[in-house]
Amino acid sequence: MIDFDSPDFFAYAIFGLILNFIFSIAFGLYLSKNIGVEEMIISKGDRDQPWWLALSLAIPYAKMVITLYRVAILQLYFLDQGKSHKEYWIYLTSNDENR
Repeated sequence: MIDFDSPDFFAYAIFGLILNFIFSIAFGLYLSKNIGVEEMIISKGDRDQPWWLALSLAIPYAKMVITLYRVAILQLYFLDQGKSHKEYWIYLTSNDENR
């Protein structure tokens, strides 16, 4: 059973949030290096984040897993099929009807 009063639980939770920010910042830097910040701003869609993405911060490591999932989608679906980083950015930030 999870002991929420344990100091270890809070240490794991804080470590998960730190990892989340490290992975998210690293992924953002990677995309901005390959696409360019100005191009990202110009081509950004108007997609709203899903409601469950904000809740994922409450679960340690959930946001990090989501970021790693996005990295896998970029590598396996887009780059391996010869598509560009910009096409991935448009996919990530646009609504279905705008693609």
